[in-house]
Amino acid sequence: MDSISPPTIISKSVLIHSGTPALYKLKLEKKELGPLTRVTFGKKSTKINKTMLLVGETGAGKSTLINTMVNYTLGVKWEDKIWFQIINEEGGNQSDSQTSDVIVYEIFGFEGQTLPFSLTIIDTPGFGDTRGIEHDAIVSHRLFDLFRSADGVHEINAVGLVMKATDNRVNDRLSYILNSVMSLFGRDLEKNIVALFTHSDGQRPRNAIEALKKTKIRCAKDEKYQPVHFMFDNCQSEDRTEDAEFLQVAEKTSERGMRALAAFLEKTAPKRLMATAEVLNERISLIAAIQNLQERIRLAEHKQTEINKIQEALKKHSEEMKRNKSITIETVQVTKVKEPTKRKMFWRLGFFEKAMCCTVCEENCHYPGCTLALTPYYCEVIKNGQCTVCTGKCPASAHVRETWRYVTKTRKIQFTLQDAEEKYMRNLAESERKLGLLSNLEKEMKKRSAEKSQLVDEAFNHIVRLEQIALKVDSVSTFVYLDFLIDKLKEKGDRDKVKKLEEMKSREDEGTRLALQYVWGKITNTES
Repeated sequence: MDSISPPTIISKSVLIHSGTPALYKLKLEKKELGPLTRVTFGKKSTKINKTMLLVGETGAGKSTLINTMVNYTLGVKWEDKIWFQIINEEGGNQSDSQTSDVIVYEIFGFEGQTLPFSLTIIDTPGFGDTRGIEHDAIVSHRLFDLFRSADGVHEINAVGLVMKATDNRVNDRLSYILNSVMSLFGRDLEKNIVALFTHSDGQRPRNAIEALKKTKIRCAKDEKYQPVHFMFDNCQSEDRTEDAEFLQVAEKTSERGMRALAAFLEKTAPKRLMATAEVLNERISLIAAIQNLQERIRLAEHKQTEINKIQEALKKHSEEMKRNKSITIETVQVTKVKEPTKRKMFWRLGFFEKAMCCTVCEENCHYPGCTLALTPYYCEVIKNGQCTVCTGKCPASAHVRETWRYVTKTRKIQFTLQDAEEKYMRNLAESERKLGLLSNLEKEMKKRSAEKSQLVDEAFNHIVRLEQIALKVDSVSTFVYLDFLIDKLKEKGDRDKVKKLEEMKSREDEGTRLALQYVWGKITNTES
């Protein structure tokens, strides 16, 4: 232990518990980068640094694994009878998890001792947590912010998929998390993705490996074409006054896992995140466009329903209404209203997510998102000063980032023949007025049908583009829209496009099906 100067490290720590081992919380330098958090221990140097991004299900032992990596980097041995924490292992650092979806941990100053490099660990605690599906979209944005910001992370050596060694099946929630993460990266990162099995007894986790293989996750493979994996136990901080022999064996498992992982990191060249940033940028823009198109398709359908109701009423009560234009008939009215966005927590304070909306088209162009965009001009969906999403492709100046978004509402109202004429005929030329209200309503219906058809085609093109750009082609972010679009294309009678989407849907593997099951369950729970 002398080689790492324990008094120096302990002097930079706070005693949590005096026992065997004695638990210390490292004193850290914390820097907030907008919605991101960078936590540093030690002084940065020009020596080689290796960066690893970790993802995993809550309860998989990711916090303990991060602490294990840190203690190994510091050179802590079993006989030292101490354990340092960078994260509280009892549920993680809750204030951090609420404050930031992506936390960067950096350990400097111990290069050339246990490890030949300094270590950076990127933690993504938000995937699949209790805050819901929309929150996971924000996590993707946070990673995009981290990869593209000037003082962010621009290259990565490995992505670690954290799983329990005792898992004999990948459940719907973990499938969703793995699927979400795979959809973030470019194809060039496949050989840098590895499995990190926690709660290991030291034996090869055959069932967990088979479960992982069934999800068809693209990852690094060994010479036997098995997923590259490393094993860790989660007992290092447990009291050793009892079961010391067992705990020491468990500690050896983690030590072997760290040695093997360190060797993998040492020989693995870093991958620039330019391709990943492009994938994220493209995916964010495409998904924003699909969400917007989906809203516009539904709005067009609502307006068709409104017109249809008026047509039916006019045909049924035509003569009566001609004699008395003040007779009222019930129909459905479609309106757009501004609705507050969802409230989120930041430290102990609450804030509302911001939506990027076009005030001309009255549409939501990006929600949730725009985490680092101070003005609409810097939003991901703005290209060359123009919006790529809204109907009018309006300039950035026509957009706002506010704590509200547009929502379509329908309500039953009473209308008269005079009301209908004022709404549907006031801006028509004289020649069109002579056609009469019913004829003009039929023209309006055809116009809405054509508009809906065009919107469906645009959404289809975005889906096709979306499946072409990422490492995980068959991602949940694509599949979640398929049923909706297939139904709309069937209504349209476009067999070729229906066939294309159904072919995409047929590629659902077990992992994707489980992930979709999780997503739809979350959506159902939210709606109920």
